[in-house]
Parts: sequence; C-alpha cells; structure tokens
Amino acid sequence: MTFQARNLETATLSRRSFLIAATSAGVALGFAAEDAAAAAGAPAGFEPTVWYDIGRDGVVTVNVIRAELGQHVGTAVARIVADELEADWSKVRIKTVDSDPKWGLMVTGGSWSVWQSYPIYSQAGAAGRMALIEEGAKLLKAAPGDCIARDGAVHAGKASVSYGEIVTRGSLSRKLTPEELAKLPMKPAAERRLIGKATHARDIPGKTNGQGLYGLDAQVPGMVYARPKIPPTRYDSVVTAIDDAAAKAVPGYQQSIALTDPSGTVPGWVVVLADSFVAANKAADLVKVTWKVGPAAQISEADLQRRAVEVMADPKAGGLVVEDPGVDQAFAAAKSKVEATYTTSTALHFQMEPVNALAFEKDGVFEIHTGNQWQSLVLPWLAKALDRPETSIVMRSYLLGGGFGRRLNGDYAVGAALASKAIGKPVKLVFTRADDSRFDSPRSPSVQTVRMAFGDGGRVTAMEHTAAAGWPTLAMAPFFMPKGTNGVAYDPFSISGADHWYTVGAQRVRAVNNDLANTTFRPGWLRSVGPGWTNWALESFMDEAAHAAGTDPLAFRLKLLDAAGRNAGSGPTAVGGAKRQAAVLSRVAAKAGWGKPLPKNTGMGLATTFGQERDMPTWVACAARVRVDPTTGVVKVERLDLVVDCGTVVHPDGALSQMQGASLWGMSLALFEGTTFKDGQVRDTNLGAYTPLRMADVPDLDIEFMPSTEPPVGLGEPATTVVGPAIGNAIFNAVGARVRDLPIRPAAVLKAMKA
Repeated sequence: MTFQARNLETATLSRRSFLIAATSAGVALGFAAEDAAAAAGAPAGFEPTVWYDIGRDGVVTVNVIRAELGQHVGTAVARIVADELEADWSKVRIKTVDSDPKWGLMVTGGSWSVWQSYPIYSQAGAAGRMALIEEGAKLLKAAPGDCIARDGAVHAGKASVSYGEIVTRGSLSRKLTPEELAKLPMKPAAERRLIGKATHARDIPGKTNGQGLYGLDAQVPGMVYARPKIPPTRYDSVVTAIDDAAAKAVPGYQQSIALTDPSGTVPGWVVVLADSFVAANKAADLVKVTWKVGPAAQISEADLQRRAVEVMADPKAGGLVVEDPGVDQAFAAAKSKVEATYTTSTALHFQMEPVNALAFEKDGVFEIHTGNQWQSLVLPWLAKALDRPETSIVMRSYLLGGGFGRRLNGDYAVGAALASKAIGKPVKLVFTRADDSRFDSPRSPSVQTVRMAFGDGGRVTAMEHTAAAGWPTLAMAPFFMPKGTNGVAYDPFSISGADHWYTVGAQRVRAVNNDLANTTFRPGWLRSVGPGWTNWALESFMDEAAHAAGTDPLAFRLKLLDAAGRNAGSGPTAVGGAKRQAAVLSRVAAKAGWGKPLPKNTGMGLATTFGQERDMPTWVACAARVRVDPTTGVVKVERLDLVVDCGTVVHPDGALSQMQGASLWGMSLALFEGTTFKDGQVRDTNLGAYTPLRMADVPDLDIEFMPSTEPPVGLGEPATTVVGPAIGNAIFNAVGARVRDLPIRPAAVLKAMKA
C-alpha cells in the first residue's frame, strides 16, 4: 500500500530537472528546480550540491541524507553512485548532511534507505557518467561513442583523461529534462563493478579509533548541562511546584525550570541545569517536583490489553486495509473454522547511547546538535515550540549510538531547545538510562485475533485478521496515515504484514486503534519493519491452521503461496510476488532439514514473511531449532537458518550484518524482552530488570541471500519478523506447547504443556 507522503523524494524528483553545471572548481551534480533563474543565481566556485560533487582532484563526495546508526548506510549509498558514475572507489568520500529543505524527506527508518535511494542516486550517477564521457571525448579529440568511463577516468583506446582533469580543463554544462533523465540507460547487472562486490564499510575506522562523533560528543563553549525530571505521565502532568532547596548544596548546580511547550511535545517536563552533567545528574535526584496528574497515572498493562479487546469487539471500529466481498458469508458457510488470539507485551528500545541534544542560537539560526532518524518530522515541532520559522532552525547530524526507531521521535531535541531559549545559553540535555526508559516511545502492547474458514476438501475460503494497539503514526505523524477501504484512516505501522501474500479466498484485514494506549504514552516505532506483532500472529496462526487441517505446515504455506490474483506481484520492486516468498521458504526448509527426526524435546519451526509493505517486499524465511527443558519450560534456541531475497545486494558485508542483527533482535524480543505498564509508566527502567538477549544465548546462525538482479529493497529489519513465530512453532513441535504471547516466558511454556 502506498500513500502520498511516503514517496516524497521520488515525487520531488519527477518535478525537477537534472542539472550538470560547470564551475571553476568542480562539477556540481544534482536535481535542480525547473526555475532557470534559481539555477542561474547559484554562486560560482566549488560547492557540494544535492547528491554528489566531483572536485578538481577527482574526489567524489556523496551527500547522504540517512542517519548512520550502525547500518553502514553511507557506504551502500555511495556504492550506488560510484558504480553508475564509474568512479574510482578510493576517491569516493561520504558526507552525512545536516537538515535543509533541498534534501526533501529526511528519514531513516522502515528499511527504506537503500530502496528509496537506489533509483535517485543511480540516475544521478548515470547522468554524471554521460556528461563526463562527452566532455572527456572533446579533450581526447575522440567521438563520445568511442569512449568509455572506468575507474574515475574517460578512456579512448590507449589514451585517457581523469575525472579531475575533465573538471579542471573541460567545460561541463548539460541540462536534462525529467523525461530524458528517465530514459538514461542504466548499466546492466553484469557490468556492475562495485554494487554487490565485497568492501569494508567506510565508517568503521572512525567508529573504532574515536574520530567518529556521536551526539554525546557535541559541545560548545559556555554550554550548560541539563538532565530532565520526567513527569509521571506523558501528556496530562502539570507542574505545580519545584523545590530545589536540597539541590543547591550540589557544587555547580544552577537552577531548575519547568518548560513551556506550545507544541505539546514535552508537557510537564522540568530540566535541572548545572555546570556539568555530573552536577546536573546529582542535583536532579534532589530536586522535588510536584505535578498535577490525570487518569493516565493509574493505567496498567492489563488495562491497556482489556481496552484493546473492547475496541476490537466493535466490528465497525478501525480501518479496513483489505476487505474482499464475501468474508462473512464464507465463514457462515464454512465446513470448519479455526481461530486464535495473540498478544505482545510492551517493548523498549534500549539503544546504547541514551538520547541527548545540544541546542543554542547562533547568528539568528537555532542549531540542534543531535543524532536523529527523522529530521523532517522534528523540525515542525521545533518551529512551533520555539515560535520561529523552520528555515531558521537546523539539525546538525551525528552518528547515532543505536536508534532502533527511538530516534524517529525527537522529543528530546524539543526539550533541549526550549531550555536553551529559556536561559539564553547553549544547553546540553542528557538523559540517564532510567530517564530514557521512562520516557521511551515503547512498542505498544497488542492484541490480535486471526481466524480462517475451510470449505469442501479442506480448501481455505476466507481469512480475517484484526489487530489492536497504540498507534505511533497517529501520535507523531498522522499525515502518514492512509484511509482504509471504509474511509477510516489507519496507522500502516500497526498492521503492515497482515495484508500477506497467501491466497486465502475472501480476506479481511482490520487495524484498530487502542485509544487508551495513545493517551497513556507515546507509542513508538521499534525495529521490526512495521509493528513487530502482525507477523508473530500471522505465522503462528498459519502453523495452527495447518495442524487443524491435518497438513504439514510447509506444504500448507506453499500451497497458499500460489501467486494468484493480487499476489502475482508487479514492478518495480514486487516482481514475482508470492513465487519469490515460496522460493525462500522452500530453500530454508531444505537447508535446515525440515522433516528429519530430531532428539526428544527438540523441535523445528518455520515462518516466512515479506517484511512490511507490499510495494517493498523483502522475502524472508526462517527455520528455528529449539530445545525445551520440560521441567522448567526454558527454551534454548540451538540454530537459526534464514534465507532472504532482497533483490540486488548493494553492500554484501553490510547486508549480512543487518540480517544477523535483525535476526538476533527478533530472538531477543521473542524470548527475553518485554515490560509492563504500572501506574502509567513502564516498570523496568534498566538492564538489570529488562533483559535482552545475552551473548551466551546466541545460537548458530546460517544466513543465505538468494541471487537476484531485481532492484534492492529493505534489509535492516525484515529478519526480525520471522524469528519469533519460527521459535513459537518450534516449541510446539518440540513439546506440544502452543504459546500465543510475546515474550515467551518459561512459565507460559509450562502452562501450555499442561493445556
């Protein structure tokens, strides 16, 4: 499903011309506005423009708008440009840029980065190559058709001229219309020299030798440190009194102030200011704040789940993502039916670097120095909070010490900016781990019901999937919400994945907002592609349905992945449809030895997904082998086999790392991670109580990429979606225990064994 805001970059490209302009210092390459006057007004001399530039020394500097949070995205994007440009990789540099309207949509999430960047940067590289060949041919006194570009130079027979020489001596000027740009020939896959080839990520040295700068490294002279005092609730807490008498005894303590936020992003926040973070941290523990709180302060996890069940019970609630005719009739006429309900607990991000931001005004511009995943979302909040135009605010980019979706919500930047405005000095706001957890944007708890109808001969005739949870997109980016077939807007990141590629007859998929969740906390996006719960329910249920039908779970899935009708797939990135999903599933089953005898209390489970969005499917399948201790219910994952078809693999080493990290994250969420709400806040605020996967629990991993020359799609998160249900299905095959709640605790396994 696509919606207008999702593809802002692509939409912007279609309304622009491509400009290759000569300057005295270098070639500027980018998408320029059609207004010729604007282009003519560009200053002379070398300057990086929209996507990349080439200097007189032949160095290619690629501008990357994606946040670097451990996924090596800069290397992947630069390889795309350099391959089409035929650049010398040793002369390619990466620049992560600050916020600016010229970049269009700045967001790093949803596994969109390479998928969205590939066509834009490929066209940019191809256009540059063409211009360099034409001008290089003139310098070589050869026909352009007799020249080729290779390794940062244009060659005509035995003669050649480097890109740097062409920039220095040539006269490069060419403008392409959008129609001409679209017709530019891209290199065939067989001629790629960088994409898909092994290389080390360019950001590794800086991350290991201390040169890489993270948000916590940002500092300016005269800055004041601050730590927030987190109110009891996200939205309805109002400061009534601040008592800092005890804090005044802390050397370096300055003052405590309640923030006034017109944007409503940080209501009820108090910041404690000091000369150092040590002082601010110590003083914050001594400052006593009195808040007037609302009903959210009484909410528990059980309350949230009860409300989910209540809102799901209304058949008219929510947005209909898929609504085929005849669903109700098929269930009424069914020979047999199977139904199950699945739940997930609240999950936190726990990125390595707690959130932080440095804010100050300089020369009429308000600067925010921080690591963030969605500058285009946060800038309007800052503008409203500071009561100034977005054009007078800039977000400076830094490395992120993990993000996992938490830094899509930039509330911490607003808090720092308001504190700086209030005292007229630079403020460095730093959260402790507990602060970060208490005001995390957690993955909402969820409740889902899935049911299936069978007709004559065991044929599947209908399927319905309903999910209820807090909606992060409603809380932070309602403009990203499409309307369902019933005209009701819904959060795609609360339901994506449920609109699967199985052929199941008449299908209904419904997303329902848990309004109590949205008023209790600020639901967030968490690494999983989509909500992180739909595929847990879907793939657990497919196993349950297979057993109810007396069919092998692998055969059951393959029969439904027939690529019929809307599941046939289409271009540009969903070519092959369900056939490709069936291929990864068949491959992983063969690799893992599906159907072979296993030791007692050991089982293998399968799961397969397409990641998140039907126009950006990443076909993934997982086979999990687990051993269950029948006396304790403890689950030991012995091995995970994964097979993925992500189209063209741009950066193999980065792709493998992404798959490894995503699969282990999925295992962590399946067995270890989870908290509960108590009195309006999460119960577990540090890693003593909240226990992610430890190294000792890491299983053997075998990850395989299917060969493909199709366009690249998302890869940072999709593996997360298959591991949980594969483990759940493996537990059932090991000891006959069907667990339907994440995370899977030993007590739940024991209880299910007795059921």
